[in-house]
This record gives sequence, C-alpha cells and structure tokens, in this order.
Amino acid sequence: MSLGFSAVSWADVTPILLAGLPAGNAITDGRSLLNYALPINNPTIRKIQTSLENMSLPLRNRRWGVLNGTASKVVTILRVRKPELLASIPNTRKAQAETLLAAAEESMTGLQAAIAAQDKEKVESVRADLLNFVGDIEALMVDKFPFEIPEEYSNLPQLTGRATIVIVTDKGKITLVADGYSAPITAGNFVDLVQRGFYNGLEFTRTEDYYVAQAGDPPGPEVGFIDPTTQQARTIPLEILVKGDSEPIYNFTLEEIGRYREQPVLPFSAYGTVGMARPEAEPDGGSSQFFFFLYEAELTPAGVNLLDGRYAAFGYVIEGKEVLGKLKAGDKIQSAKIISGGENLIQPS
Repeated sequence: MSLGFSAVSWADVTPILLAGLPAGNAITDGRSLLNYALPINNPTIRKIQTSLENMSLPLRNRRWGVLNGTASKVVTILRVRKPELLASIPNTRKAQAETLLAAAEESMTGLQAAIAAQDKEKVESVRADLLNFVGDIEALMVDKFPFEIPEEYSNLPQLTGRATIVIVTDKGKITLVADGYSAPITAGNFVDLVQRGFYNGLEFTRTEDYYVAQAGDPPGPEVGFIDPTTQQARTIPLEILVKGDSEPIYNFTLEEIGRYREQPVLPFSAYGTVGMARPEAEPDGGSSQFFFFLYEAELTPAGVNLLDGRYAAFGYVIEGKEVLGKLKAGDKIQSAKIISGGENLIQPS
C-alpha cells in the first residue's frame, strides 16, 4: 500500500493565487536552495552567490559585456571585502576558508578568460565550480545548530546538520542532500532509515510524469517503519520552517494556521525536491515513505505550487536528476547509503 497525496485542484490554491504571487522568479536549482537555507547572515557572500546565479540569463543570450561586468564585480568583492567574508568564519575554520577563497579567485580568472573568448560552455562550467566554492564557504560560516528542537520529539532521530545520501536505483544513481538545519526531525527520520538499510530493495510504488516518484513502502500490510525495539509504528510530525521564522512549525499545514501566503525555507520549487509522504488527512502521519517532486516550471507558477506548506520538504537531489524521469513503478532502490554527514545524526537516548 502506498501513502499518497489526494488530488489537489487549482481551486484549492485560488486564494493563494488571488492573494498575489511572490515577487521575482522562484529559485529552481537544488544546490542554490540549499545554500540559501543555511542559517548564516553574511550579505557579502550572498552578494557573490546572487551575482554568479544571475549570470544565467545573459549567458543564455550571449550578452558578453554584461557577463564581463558581473565577473569584474565579483573579483572586486573577493579582493576588497575578504575581511567581511572571513569575519563570519569560526577561527578553527578560517584557514580552510582562506584556501577556498584563493581557489575562487583563481577560478574567477578562468571565468573572465572564458568570457573574453566567448566560450559559452566553459563559462557555464567554471560558473558551476564557483557556485560550489561559494556553497562550501557558506557552510563553513555555520557556527552552531540554529534552534532548540522541542523536547516532545526527543524520542525521534534528529539530523543536526546535513547529510549526503547516494541512492542506487534500477535506472541509475541519485545523490541528494538532506537538510537538518531546516527539517531536523524529517531529515533525521529519513537518514536513520537509510543508515538501517530500510530502503534497500524497496520499490518505487508511484511514479507520475511531471509530479512525483514515490518509494519507501515496506512489503506486507504496514505502510511505514516499525521500530524493532518498541514494535510500534514510527510516525513523525509535519515540520515546515518558514522564511523569517527562527524555528519550524510543527503539526499544522500553513493553510490551517492562515499562513498560506508565506514561503518555506525549503520550497518545492526544484526538480528533485525530496519530500515526506503522509496520509492527506494526517499532518503527523509521515513515516518511511518519501517522494521526489518532478517539478516542471511551465506547470508551476513561480513561487507557488500545490505542495508548499502542505508537505514537508527535507532536501534536494544534487546529482542524477536525469534518473528521476526514467523511474517507473516497480523499479527498485538497490541501495541507499550515507556518504557524508552521518555524524550529524543524533539518535534518541
């Protein structure tokens, strides 16, 4: 049996649409969303990130003058405002940050050369590398876990940071990052099940083009994870961190508390968003079943879709997105393994 979503019609979101769409375009890249979700406050590094991201459109249109101007601005920031960047780095990580900043400066030289040569593919490749450097620098700025998880959830695994998981399927390999900074219980539950080997051999029970690919339903009558210690089904609360809030909202959809216009820190705006499935009428009914959201920009208004605020997102696919569209019901997860961040998983005492 597969936990599913009920069919959601456009009538269900009419109040949201009438209330007005968010300004600007939705961010549709999982790596960028993960970077913006980090609990840091350094406008200088965000300026570098947005400048590099905003190169996408002029690069598509081959506006080399605009690209050159943006690259020059980033080079100036890296050289002149380095103390502002390093100010947010804990002392124990400053040497690592300086190495990354030096590598970023060197890559900027390569980016400027590629722009001068009007080499579109090279510009895109170097820009992607630079955004990875930026993400690594931003990650070094996180000093501590940003909030206190409610004591009532101390009986559940918690991810107090991030973890990277590789899922090998019949159709190929998928790499995702689970974000415990924004969804520590939802991500912790998932990473714990990966660590237990729970997902190995399970099938994708539901695949719908342009919507979802869902897995995690164990064989037999159960629809979720049964804790072998307690012999009880483990369920987790709906958990959504809203932009501007200091900690997640638990137990309620954003609609139910009148906050349907507000945006989650982890939105369903990227192809390959990873979400927790649950019975439609039970916000706190999630257990082991999860899904990949097969986002299509043409079918989803910028910044507004049918899942934000109703289901918990807890990560994004960063590699292997092309595999998602190939998956069909009956395809299996051959293995799921934590490749980094396992030390951030805290088990109940």
